[in-house]
Amino acid sequence: MELNLDPRSESFRQRIRAFVEARIIPLEADRANYDAHENIAPAVLARLRAEAKAEGLWCLQLPPEHGGQGLPFTGMVACYEEMNRSIFGPVVFNSAAPDDGNMMVMAKLATPAQQEWWLKPVIAGECQSAFAMTEPGEGAGSDPGMTLTAAERVGNDRWRITGRKWFITGAGEAKRFILMARTSDDARRGLTAFLFDASQPGWRIERRIPIMGPEEHGGHCELVFDGLEIPDENVLMGVGDGLKVTQIRLGPARLTHCMRWGGLARRCLEIALERAETRRAFGQTLVEKESVQMLLAGAAMQLDTARMLTMRAAWLLDQGSYARKEISLAKVAAANALHGCADVALQLLGAKGYSKDTVVEWIYRYARQARLVDGADEVHRMVVANFLRKERDGFFAWGHHG
Repeated sequence: MELNLDPRSESFRQRIRAFVEARIIPLEADRANYDAHENIAPAVLARLRAEAKAEGLWCLQLPPEHGGQGLPFTGMVACYEEMNRSIFGPVVFNSAAPDDGNMMVMAKLATPAQQEWWLKPVIAGECQSAFAMTEPGEGAGSDPGMTLTAAERVGNDRWRITGRKWFITGAGEAKRFILMARTSDDARRGLTAFLFDASQPGWRIERRIPIMGPEEHGGHCELVFDGLEIPDENVLMGVGDGLKVTQIRLGPARLTHCMRWGGLARRCLEIALERAETRRAFGQTLVEKESVQMLLAGAAMQLDTARMLTMRAAWLLDQGSYARKEISLAKVAAANALHGCADVALQLLGAKGYSKDTVVEWIYRYARQARLVDGADEVHRMVVANFLRKERDGFFAWGHHG
């Protein structure tokens, strides 16, 4: 694995860093730039998105034929990290979840007609999208095979959807949806991915679920399906291919979370280090105290480990591997590194860190969900343990083995 970025990726990284530093981070200090749910206000976002497009920093993750920049996953690691040094960053460049993962899977799997009506407006930033899989009660969570939402055949060319979904990110603002529903009881071929538009009848948003942390635009919603009809031409891949769709989408999407979390964690350490170098107590700056050095070193080591695991998984994706084990390793490490760095920064800032005078408390609240979304820590540890049992010594082999 080569840790040096290719020249094009490095150029984009530098340009994004300059954009974030000069135009986005300064906005965080003014509450007028926030919406009611603690994200960037829509009018401010629209202005910054126009600027990002004008500078050629739009949709780095997508191939040129879809209006993107075609960066490899390794380049995305470095660029996404720079974007999320600001809490407002990724959405400015159209690289925030869930649109990020939705666009990538649609660019890869959708038919030309589906891409034209579903994908094109999302790429252009004209509307948001959502991925509707998670369900309440005994339904699907980390295991999509537990999906209860049902798709029943209607006539020769349509499906009627009934069921419930919840914690669907962005659903409150989304116009385009990918929906997972059960079309048979087959363990491997029982799920199907459907596409629909928010204007279609037969579904509703039951509620926007209140959460502890700041929200993405559109929140996290509970949805009810009570007769939504979807034609055959809006099936993604084929009937029974829903599990494949989730696997193709969720692996890379999990890794893009890790990329972004690296940026938030770095921002926390930047703030913590500045505080430790300038705050004096008992005749010394904080950074001169061994206990503070241990806190900073521990957080930095944890973060750099997560960054290396993220880069390795990205490199494997670029080689054509699914990198399931490596993505799970990175997911656990990155989520915990973010939480750890935010905690250290808040501790060193003291009461100021617990206030809203800095972004640290925002990041701290946001960070706790990282260990839950796209598979809880325990699920990914189980994946890693199963690979260890299967591969034995091969688990630690050097090099790329597919």
